[in-house]
Amino acid sequence: MIEQAISELKKLIPFKETTERGDIVLVLAEEEKQPALFYAMVTEIERDESRRDEWWHLSLHLLTVPPQPVVWTLRAPQFTGQESFTMGGKGRFIKALRIDKPKPAAPPPEPKAKGGLRLVK
Repeated sequence: MIEQAISELKKLIPFKETTERGDIVLVLAEEEKQPALFYAMVTEIERDESRRDEWWHLSLHLLTVPPQPVVWTLRAPQFTGQESFTMGGKGRFIKALRIDKPKPAAPPPEPKAKGGLRLVK
C-alpha cells in the first residue's frame, strides 16, 4: 500500500536526491485507513557513533500544530527517500523537497525628473 502512495508522490512532487540541514521533507506514514502526509524541517543530521554501521540521528521539527521536535535514527538511504522503512511496524517514507529560490523581481523603472532631466543617484 505505501509503495503505491510513494510512486504517486514521486510523480507529483519535485524531490531532491539529498537531504541536508534546513531542508523541508515530506513524510508519508502508513496508518490504519489511509496514509498520513506531513511536512517537517530538518534541524540536524548527526552520526550515531554507538553503531558499527552508518546510522544517523535525524532531528526534525514536524510542521504540525503545535510543531513537534523528534529525532529518528535512520540510515542515509532511508532519510533520502531511496528506500522506505518501518517504525512500530508501520511503513514510512521521507524525502526532501526541491524548492527553487524565487527569481528576483525586476527593479522598478527610474523616476524621471520634471523638465526632461534624469534623476541621478
